[in-house]
Parts: sequence; C-alpha cells; structure tokens
Amino acid sequence: MSVHLTTQKIIKNWTDYNNHMNVAYYVLIFDVYGAEILMNKFKMGEHSAKTTKKSTMVVESHITYNQEVSEGDEVDVNLTFFDHDKKRLLYKMEMIHKQKKYLASTIEILALYVDLGERKVAEFEDEKIKIMDDFIEKNKANFKTEGLKFSSKLKK
Repeated sequence: MSVHLTTQKIIKNWTDYNNHMNVAYYVLIFDVYGAEILMNKFKMGEHSAKTTKKSTMVVESHITYNQEVSEGDEVDVNLTFFDHDKKRLLYKMEMIHKQKKYLASTIEILALYVDLGERKVAEFEDEKIKIMDDFIEKNKANFKTEGLKFSSKLKK
C-alpha cells in the first residue's frame, strides 16, 4: 500500500568503495526524485519558490537503511504516508528494489512551509490546503500510520 512517485536507476557516481549506494544518495533520491514530485503536486516546489517566494524546508528526518542497492539496480520511490496541519507537512517514503521487491530504505520527513522573503514559517494558503486534503482523501487507503516518528508534532 503506497503511492508510486518515481523509478530511478542507481548510477555509478552514487556508489562507493563497498560497491553499493552510498548513504548520502539515499537522501538525494528521496529528496530530488520523491519529495520534489510531491511538492510540485501541492504547488510548493521550485516554481512556487521562484514565483511566490513560498516553499518548504525540512526540519527533521528519520531514515532507515534496510537493504543495500547497487549500480544498475532500479528502485521505486513510493509515498507511504502524508498529512499536514496549517504550516507543517509530514510524509514518509519508501525505496523498493524494483526487480527483487525488497525494502531498501525509508525516510520520514517533517517540513515547514516558509515565506522565503521573510525567512519565517507561514500558514498554507486555502488553495494549497484544498490540494493536500483532496490528495489525502484520494490516497488515504494507501497510507500506513504505524511506526511514524513525528506524527505527534502536527498541531491538528
């Protein structure tokens, strides 16, 4: 149960002397190829940062490294949970080995919505709340709430 965000192939530059993907690149894949897709769906990605001066900033994360992946492997990045309050986002993603179907990694993120002009936390606009709430309603059957580290930090 999850929402597929992207599939990525592990490239040589992401591997280290242990012949598997280096820990830093797990975060890169989750951020660039997972979270950015999600933020664009909610109109909070790069376009928003450049045009409205509003975006998100990660304030906490928890990552697990469950099983290694190597050069040439393909991984699916899936969203397993998403929720928000009036100025925070909470989401969790998983990385699944595409061919062998094992869990390679997970990341849970707590992020704040930020006015980049003032560099201060801001509340979501009504339009963005509607987009997020519609997304949650459409996908909530696919979300898993067990084991979340940061759910108590949402102010609902």
